[in-house]
Amino acid sequence: MLESNTLFVHDEDGNEMEMEILFTFEDEAAKRNYVVFQDPADESGEVFASAYDDDGNLLPIESDQEWEMIEEVIGAFGEDDTE
Repeated sequence: MLESNTLFVHDEDGNEMEMEILFTFEDEAAKRNYVVFQDPADESGEVFASAYDDDGNLLPIESDQEWEMIEEVIGAFGEDDTE
């Protein structure tokens, strides 16, 4: 479980970047946990997502179906945010 509202990722150049966690969720069918996050310094509002394990290690998204499910959850989260 991710315990704070920040996490650290490495960019393609190996630089560590602090990201803000927007929310986490579990896909019970796949038995996987996901985190949705963004770079608070990036004004574009780009959002990232990753699976994570019980130790908080980020894991890759494995399929197009998985990405589609994540995009639906992000879309629903955005709708809730605007109400």
